[in-house]
Amino acid sequence: MIAKNGAFVEHANMVGNTPVIKPLIPILLLLALLTGCGKPVPPSVSLPDAARQGDLPAIRQHIKAGSNLNEKDPVTGSTPLITAATFGQSDVARALIHAGADLNVSNNDGSTALISAAFLCRTEIVRDLLQKGADKTAKNKAGSTALESVAAPFDQVKGIYDLLQTVLGPVGLKLDLDQIKTTRPLIAEMLR
Repeated sequence: MIAKNGAFVEHANMVGNTPVIKPLIPILLLLALLTGCGKPVPPSVSLPDAARQGDLPAIRQHIKAGSNLNEKDPVTGSTPLITAATFGQSDVARALIHAGADLNVSNNDGSTALISAAFLCRTEIVRDLLQKGADKTAKNKAGSTALESVAAPFDQVKGIYDLLQTVLGPVGLKLDLDQIKTTRPLIAEMLR
């Protein structure tokens, strides 16, 4: 046993400090501050990439780390939620929605997550966004709401889908045009 000032180390005073531990408290506090007290750190994959790729564990780690869920891509202006909606990443979109991502922020062309999900016929994401109160009246820069984006006959907008597939296909966009053609009326009904 070690004695200091007449007290044994294993005998604590009224506040729980022992003579040996008391001088270490400032050092321990400094170490806790310097190490961030165990604050979660974001993963190495960026939030937009995790949203596009459907990397749900990385999304959850970003959420825990306090990453900005509404940060816009510098080129497209899309948030991670808009990106998840565009690429059909339902689980990622749901996690972002439940973590408090802004449902109504728009990208550079004025599209919100709801407009993107509706146009691309992402049924689950449209449902989740509507259940959480996404604005059905928001319009993109072309002047279309989510409902108006699926109201035109498929043949009139097929070229847009083809262009999107050509431009975004290399980074993972997969569009099933037959599924989109049959789902557009169902999406329209959900938005009415």
